[in-house]
Amino acid sequence: MDDNPLPRATSQPPALDIRHLSPEQLAGLGVSQIAYVKPVLMNGVRAFAIHAADGTPMAVAGDREMAVAAIQQHEMLATLVH
Repeated sequence: MDDNPLPRATSQPPALDIRHLSPEQLAGLGVSQIAYVKPVLMNGVRAFAIHAADGTPMAVAGDREMAVAAIQQHEMLATLVH
């Protein structure tokens, strides 16, 4: 039995639901770590824009799966923006 009343430290950081962050909080998480995918129209064709957390445009993909794969390939966390 453990008589220590303090909570134990865990090796896992607390879960973070990025869907509920303000634009400022999202940008503060790290431009090089999170990117978002946003559906767009380019020359009348549906595409998916990839942006850094601060809104900086990074690339455009033909479909959502390709956009997410490109983000993951660069070891970033992908999220969708509706």
